Amino acid sequence: SQQLWQGQLKIALAAMAARCRLAARFHHIHGANIRLDASHTQATRVESFANGLCFSQEPLAPGQIFLVEIEEKELGWCGHLRVGLTAHDPQSLEVVPEYSLPDLVNMGDTWVFAITRNHNRVAVEGAAVQAQGRPWEPFLLIERVRIPRDTLVGRSRPGRYSHILDDLYKTNVLPATARRSRIGVLYAPQPDGTADMHIVINGEDMGPSARGLPTARPLYAVIDVFASTKSVRVIPVDYGFPSLQTLCRLVIQKHIVHRLAIDGLDLPPLLKSFCQHE
Repeated sequence: SQQLWQGQLKIALAAMAARCRLAARFHHIHGANIRLDASHTQATRVESFANGLCFSQEPLAPGQIFLVEIEEKELGWCGHLRVGLTAHDPQSLEVVPEYSLPDLVNMGDTWVFAITRNHNRVAVEGAAVQAQGRPWEPFLLIERVRIPRDTLVGRSRPGRYSHILDDLYKTNVLPATARRSRIGVLYAPQPDGTADMHIVINGEDMGPSARGLPTARPLYAVIDVFASTKSVRVIPVDYGFPSLQTLCRLVIQKHIVHRLAIDGLDLPPLLKSFCQHE
């Protein structure tokens, strides 16, 4: 019976992993100014400041985060990334709205949060401020949802001043709208059958930015590549135990003085790139 249970568990985990891989892509339906790469994991707004709406390829499962990293910025525009959830199947849209706020939200059954440089945390009226946990704790807990924090936090790339940037990332003070910042959205089911939408910025939960979402309907992630945000990439998140690749990276980074030293190590190129860039 124990072997049967273990077999069923492996099948369930494999199915969840496959679902996560499918959801960690952008839908082929998107705004008029968006161009997707061949893998559908990078979305770039090629002109103007609007018509940058994107959706997850699949509806999200309860507690499943859709995480993106800001890859490129564009000067001269006011406003930043907008993130949220919608119960509208992108395939059913006759025309993709120009803006998530207010156009898509005005269609109903859509909840979108405008990301700002600061002050993204939601104040819960009449409730005590929930302890966020330390930035270096291995998992982020949002109610019953448990997500490995390592993937959620933006990382600096090796180069000039990267030793300074790494300290900033460790203390989690990277501005939400900066390049390499990682922003995710998920929904957490509630006892009354509804759900709360949570935005996660560089490993920190911003609180329930929307309540009363209908869990009986599929919910797709909404990413609006708006104004000064020009390009974003989907970051897949592995739930549960860290992968062997992640454990190797942690050991390697622990035993070097600086990330630039990784180039001189006798390691496979893909592993060196993973250690440097994640």
